[in-house]
Amino acid sequence: MFNKIKSRLQEDIQSVFDRDPAARNTLEVLLNYPGLHAIWWHKVTHALWKKNWYGLARFISTFVRAITGVEIHPGAQIGRRFFIDHAMGVVIGETAIIGNDVTLYHGVTLGGTSWDAGKRHPTLEDNVVIGAGAKILGPITLNKGVKVGSNAVVTKDIPEGATVVGIPGHIIDTNCQKPKTNRERVEQLIGFEAYGESEQCYDPVSQVISSILKHSRGVDQQMQLLIKALEDKGIDVESLKIPGIDASDFLVEPVEFAEAKETNDKK
Repeated sequence: MFNKIKSRLQEDIQSVFDRDPAARNTLEVLLNYPGLHAIWWHKVTHALWKKNWYGLARFISTFVRAITGVEIHPGAQIGRRFFIDHAMGVVIGETAIIGNDVTLYHGVTLGGTSWDAGKRHPTLEDNVVIGAGAKILGPITLNKGVKVGSNAVVTKDIPEGATVVGIPGHIIDTNCQKPKTNRERVEQLIGFEAYGESEQCYDPVSQVISSILKHSRGVDQQMQLLIKALEDKGIDVESLKIPGIDASDFLVEPVEFAEAKETNDKK
């Protein structure tokens, strides 16, 4: 039993070195990583919870929250090599289930959306990474390898390998669910992807805008070819003044709006 406990503690310490380049030595990790302290105390409170010592378990977890900034309900089920980086402000609800090799950053909430007594908190499968400030709410499942961007709000199940960003959370590239070539390549380079972000996945809104602009340029080029062909045949084509796109249009208030705003301010 002692050897098993020692082995698990060593695993937890090694997980810090694997996922935080700021960790220099074991003593530094033992003294200065409140996320690790919170996880170890949770092992104690969870054992008490399973033995129906609910009051004592909750009292200890409340004390641990005060000294670490991490609130983990004693009823939560947590797998191996769990890592909470920076720790402060993390909340994990009673019926949350966390798999192996999961990483959370500061400000993450694994919360409930109802007052039902049953399963009401999220399930995170193996190798999930949740970015800073993200909120994962309700009895949903984030399947293996999911990455959630900072400050995202996720309320629906997420398929394996996907990357989620935004409010409400949306998958930014379905290709992330397919063969893990991108993920594996990045992991070989840096070990993991910090804050649940990935340069290998792209926002669909940006993709759509880019596609529209490319299509517009293609149409312009085609029209120029048609005009040239008509002129070569001696057919005159009326030339229209087509307004261009100025980036400042998206940064400066339209004149009508600015004038209306100024009038309202005077009132």
